[in-house]
Amino acid sequence: MIEFRGVQKRFADGTEAVRDFDLVIPAHRTTVFVGSSGCGKTTLLRMINRMVDPTGGVIEIDGDDIASRPAVALRRSIGYVMQNSGLLPHLTVEDNIAIVPVLQGTKKKDARARARELMHTVGLDEQMATRYPSQLSGGQQQRVGVARGLAADPNILLMDEPFGAVDPIVRAELQQELMRLQSEIGKTIVFVTHDVDEAFLLGDQVVLLQVGAQIAQVGTPSEIIEAPASDFVSSFIGAERGRRALRLKQTSRGTVVVDAQGRTQGALVEDGDGG
Repeated sequence: MIEFRGVQKRFADGTEAVRDFDLVIPAHRTTVFVGSSGCGKTTLLRMINRMVDPTGGVIEIDGDDIASRPAVALRRSIGYVMQNSGLLPHLTVEDNIAIVPVLQGTKKKDARARARELMHTVGLDEQMATRYPSQLSGGQQQRVGVARGLAADPNILLMDEPFGAVDPIVRAELQQELMRLQSEIGKTIVFVTHDVDEAFLLGDQVVLLQVGAQIAQVGTPSEIIEAPASDFVSSFIGAERGRRALRLKQTSRGTVVVDAQGRTQGALVEDGDGG
């Protein structure tokens, strides 16, 4: 479990990125920070592994104040996946994945073996192990980034808009892959995005943020969609524009789901029992 209590962050230029932030992030679930650019969501994420230190308040992991731990050791114990994968261009795929375990003292041979296992886990062909990042597609690079984040078997995985730089088809594939992985490994994932649909798809707990990392609403996707806490939340999720108002429409080919503008959002299919 991760807990923020009265956390603040003011940068040297006077910018107040985070103001009196309180939140409990449950273990073994995916919590998504979502909000517009500049609302403080990435700052919150980076404070968990001390890439950014707060100017006030306390952050605890399982009851321990992270300020009492050496920053480098803390970072190596927490997985981190960023938007542009952050792979080292001079290292092969397997060595990019193995780098953190090697830094922690694992023998290179064992770390590489673990890297190849993780390649399979994230859906990468083992033949790519000896390729370099420049020889991979954007989606493949992001899969390597996820594998690297998992290489040291961390309890916590931080993901900073990890799918934002790939095309919509690849993004959808990576989202599905992440949900499959989470169902298998049950990590405590903290995910940052500005895309509310991505937040609702991936998040067990969604934290909708305003400027200064002020919480506009926190809850499950269903709770937020069914009962927006304010006009701001309604506007952000598209409820006031009827974006979330769906209805069924009969067509010559069957029943489809359409939005308030009459645009088809999906097809209604029967389950295996014909119901």
